[in-house]
Amino acid sequence: MINNVLFDLDGTLADTAPDLANALNAIRIKHGLEKLPLNVISPTVSLGGNAMVKLAFDLEEGENGFDDILKEFLNYYLEYIAEETRLYEGMETLLQSLEDSDKTWGIVTNKSAWLTLPLLEALSLDTRAACIVSGDTLEHRKPHPAPILHACELIQAEPDMTVYIGDARRDIEAGQRAGTKTLIALYGYIDEDEDPSSWGADAMVTSPEQINDALSEL
Repeated sequence: MINNVLFDLDGTLADTAPDLANALNAIRIKHGLEKLPLNVISPTVSLGGNAMVKLAFDLEEGENGFDDILKEFLNYYLEYIAEETRLYEGMETLLQSLEDSDKTWGIVTNKSAWLTLPLLEALSLDTRAACIVSGDTLEHRKPHPAPILHACELIQAEPDMTVYIGDARRDIEAGQRAGTKTLIALYGYIDEDEDPSSWGADAMVTSPEQINDALSEL
């Protein structure tokens, strides 16, 4: 029986793409570039800031200017981190259901703590989550299993009684390597060229409303 639920943050727990896209476009405009559409930016959100900068500025990590633009982008994002970000529709009901049924839920994200914690505070989730593991909490980040295993230790949960829910291949890989059940959030930021059915997850859902049913079937 699944008693513990761990969520990825961006594209799984909360729809953060609008604020990230606004920040990225603000920096593009500053550098004399036009805005990119949200649907172009969204598939890179779950891949992190580096991927977003690569997309928006056609720069590779290590190239001249990459680090400066990344810093500009993330600092701008921090300033406006929860202007448009919201929990996905149905997610609050799901979280309340988990809490009411004495199931434990937490967050494991690759987002750095200096961005994760202010966002969760703005969403009033910082004191509700049983654990928060950020991308820089440990030496390793997903797809390494260490962050999920660390979360299980924090909430005193066995991995085989835990499910990890995410919207990226590396989320599923991390959960599998940690020994948890895995669930794909198809409503998240998955590129149309991706084939989530090939990731080997235990189940897939198209909305937060489907997660409770999926948990009972795992």
